[in-house]
Amino acid sequence: LASHFDGLITTILGYILLAGALIVCHAFASLVRFHRSRRLLGVCYIVVKVSLLVVMEIGLFPLICGWWLDICSLEMFDATLKDREQSFDSAPGTTMFLHWLVGMVYVFYFASFILLLREVLRPGVLWFLRNLNDPDFNPVQEMIHLPVYRHLRRFILSVVVFGSIVLLMLWLPIRIIKVLFPAFLPYNVMLYSDAPVSELSLELLLLQVVLPALLEQGHTRQWLKRLVHAWTFTAGYMLDLHSYLLGDHEDDDNQPNNNPPGRHINNRIPGLGEGLHAAHQAILQQGGPVGFQPYHRPINFPLKIVLLVVFMCVTLLMASLICLTLPVCVGRWLMSFWMGSATVHELYTAASGLYVCWLSIRAATVLLAWMPQGRTVIMLKVHEWTLMILKTVVVAVLLAGLIPLLLGLLFEVVIVAPLRVPLDQTPLFYPWQDWALGVLHAKIIAAITLMGPQWWLKTVIEQVYANGIRNIDLHFIVRKLAAPVICVLLLSLCLPYTISKSIVPLLGVQQEMQTLVERRIYPFLLMVVILLAILSFQIRQFKRLYEHIKNDKSVDLFKQERKERK
Repeated sequence: LASHFDGLITTILGYILLAGALIVCHAFASLVRFHRSRRLLGVCYIVVKVSLLVVMEIGLFPLICGWWLDICSLEMFDATLKDREQSFDSAPGTTMFLHWLVGMVYVFYFASFILLLREVLRPGVLWFLRNLNDPDFNPVQEMIHLPVYRHLRRFILSVVVFGSIVLLMLWLPIRIIKVLFPAFLPYNVMLYSDAPVSELSLELLLLQVVLPALLEQGHTRQWLKRLVHAWTFTAGYMLDLHSYLLGDHEDDDNQPNNNPPGRHINNRIPGLGEGLHAAHQAILQQGGPVGFQPYHRPINFPLKIVLLVVFMCVTLLMASLICLTLPVCVGRWLMSFWMGSATVHELYTAASGLYVCWLSIRAATVLLAWMPQGRTVIMLKVHEWTLMILKTVVVAVLLAGLIPLLLGLLFEVVIVAPLRVPLDQTPLFYPWQDWALGVLHAKIIAAITLMGPQWWLKTVIEQVYANGIRNIDLHFIVRKLAAPVICVLLLSLCLPYTISKSIVPLLGVQQEMQTLVERRIYPFLLMVVILLAILSFQIRQFKRLYEHIKNDKSVDLFKQERKERK
C-alpha cells in the first residue's frame, strides 16, 4: 500500500505532524501571552483538524467498510485474498475507488435504514446514534468543539459496529448457506461464453436502474416500515418492552395516575444512579433539547434489553439468509426457461428475482385490499389491471427495449468502434451489452432533457411522467414519443449505412477507401450535425441580436422625432 500511495500517505502524515506542531506553538503562545499569534495558530489548527476528520469520516471509514465487505464475501464469489492482492497490484487506484464506493453505498443505506427506524421507534430509543434530521445537528461544529480522542473513540466504535453488522449479515449467512446448500454458492459473476460482455455495464445497470426502480417505490418503503413496526410490536409484547420501544401514549392519556404493579414510569430528571434511562437522557440533552417520550420500565429491564438484542440479531440473520437466497433462486429458475443450462451472470438472476418477488408481494397486497369489496369489484379491477399491464408491457418493449438497443448501437458505431477497432479489423457488436449501455444512455438523456429548456421532447416526457402507470396513454406515448424517437434513431443508423454501401461503390473508389468511409461516416455525420446545430443556434442568436438592435434604434428614432416636434 505504501509503495502505491506513498504521496498520499506522506501528505496525510505531514498534516498530522503540522497539527501537532500547531498545538505546541499554540501552547507556547498561550504561555508567553501572544494573544494574536495564539488566535491565528488556533484557527490554523482548527482548519487542519477539520480537514483530517473529514478525510477520516468520508474517505477512510467507507474504504474500511468496503474492504471488510469484500473480505467477508470472498467465499460467495469463490475468490481468495490472493486474487484481491493481484487486482490491487494491477490497478491500485481503481481497486481503492471501487471499495470506497461500495463502502459509501453501504453507509448510505445503513443511514437510510436508521432514519426509517426513527420514524417507527419511540424518540429516545436510538440515543446512541446521531440524528441526521435534527436541526440542531451540525457535524462541522462537532468537529471543532469535540476533542480528538472523542472523535477517535467514535470512529473506532463505528468501525466495530459496522464490521459486526457485516459479519452478522454477510459472513455468517454465507457460512450457513455453504453448510445447508453446498451447491448454491458461489455466485456466478464471470461469463464463460464467447461474448465478452462487460461486467461494468451490468453493474451500472443494476445500480442505476434496477435498485432505484425498487427502492424509489413508495410501496417498498411503506412495506419495510410496516414490517419493522410489526417486528417491534411483536418483540415489545413478547419481552414486555412495548412502552420502551413504541411508547405508550394511550396509557399516558387515559391513565395518568395509574401505574401497573411492578412497573414505573421513567420520566424523572436524569441524574446519577438512574441506569440506562439516565444515560439516554444525559446523552440526548448534551446538544440541546431533543424530543423524548417517557416509558414504563418493566422488571429485569437490562436482561430484557439483552434478549431484545439477541432477537434482533437472529432476525437480521434470517432476513439476510432470505435476501441472499430467495431472489437468486427465483432468478435462476426463470433464466433456466430462457437460457437453458447456459451460464448466466448473477446480476441478471438477482435483478429478475427481485422484480418477481416485488411484483408477487405487490399483487398479494392488492388482492388482500380488494377482498372485502366482493367478487364483482375484484373481476372489474383484474380486468382494468390486465389492460394496464398489457399497455405497460408494450410501452416497456418500445421505451425500455427497442429505443435503448438502437441508442446503444448508435453509440457503438459512432464512438466505441472508431476508437477501439483498427481499420484492418472487423468490429463485433453484442446487442445484449449495447442494450445495457443504451439503458444508461437513455436515462442520462432523459435527465438532461428534463433539466434543459422547454421543447417538444421535454413536454412529452413530462406528460408521460404526470400520467403515470395507472393513467397510461398508449396512443399518446406511441405517437408522440416512441415513433419520433425510433424514426430518428433508425434514420441515424440506416442513412450512413445506405450511403457507404450503395452510393460510395458507384463512385468507383478502391476497397480501402470504401472501408474507410464505412467506418468513419458515422462520426463524420455526427460532427456535421453538431456543426449545423451550432451554426443554426448562432444564426438564431444573431437574428435576435439584430432584431433587438433594430428595435432599440427604432425607439431612439421615435423619441428623437417626438423631441423635434415638441
